[in-house]
Amino acid sequence: MAKTKPGDAVTFVDGQWHDDSPAVIKPRDHGFWLASNVFDGARSMFGRIPDLDLHCQRLIQSAEVMGMAPTVTAEEIAILAREGVKKFPKGTELYICPMFYPDGGFIVPDPASTQFLLHISVSPLPVPDGFSACQTRFRRPAREMAPTEAKASCLYPNVARGISEANAKGFDVAVVLDPNGNVAEFSYTNLFMAKDGIIHTPGTNGTFLNGITRQRTIQLLRQGGYAVMERAIAYEELLDADELFGTGNYAKVSPCTRIEVRELHPGPIYTRARELYFEFAQDCG
Repeated sequence: MAKTKPGDAVTFVDGQWHDDSPAVIKPRDHGFWLASNVFDGARSMFGRIPDLDLHCQRLIQSAEVMGMAPTVTAEEIAILAREGVKKFPKGTELYICPMFYPDGGFIVPDPASTQFLLHISVSPLPVPDGFSACQTRFRRPAREMAPTEAKASCLYPNVARGISEANAKGFDVAVVLDPNGNVAEFSYTNLFMAKDGIIHTPGTNGTFLNGITRQRTIQLLRQGGYAVMERAIAYEELLDADELFGTGNYAKVSPCTRIEVRELHPGPIYTRARELYFEFAQDCG
């Protein structure tokens, strides 16, 4: 039966492909017990996988930050990802999630025990109908406080706390500040603000991931003639913005349509950013 429903999946583990999500981890595995997993995410859409090489390279870097010794190369991961995508009907919108985790070690993971798996699932792109956001009291950690340079599973419980706080107030996601009190990002997407025709986004300072979709969007906007400033942004500036939008792998480019009590509308800069990204995605290799 063709895999077409959301959640239908294949997984590559121990040298072979399996349908769905096989059990692979044990209670004493370091990745389960002490949360040392790392992962990355790429998207297959329009028969293309935008920036797959960059996602695979970042996974390798994340594993090394967490003290693991990757057992496959970025190039090998990309080949496996393309192989796995072919197991679905052509053009299916997919989420591609390679992972590393160690199964040995006590407190410090044993690098030699690093395990690899690749999970690919049917995941339609969300409709870009907008999201609401408010400030959370939970902040992004400094690089001395957590492995912020890795896309590590252990960072996400704090993300979840902020989202839960926002949800309890009637909002979809949170705006998260960095340790200095400046804006870092939305809960799980990088943040962009437009004011008087200028695009502003928090400067990378080691507290949040410099997202691959973020970097691509900045490049495309600048090539399209827009001024993009990467700088420290105070939360109060968001409340006076002309437009707000987020970028991330899951939804790519999405508008913020409410910040606290202020309603916003998807504006021309957001609209062009989304157009530029999806034009790139359809034309990439």
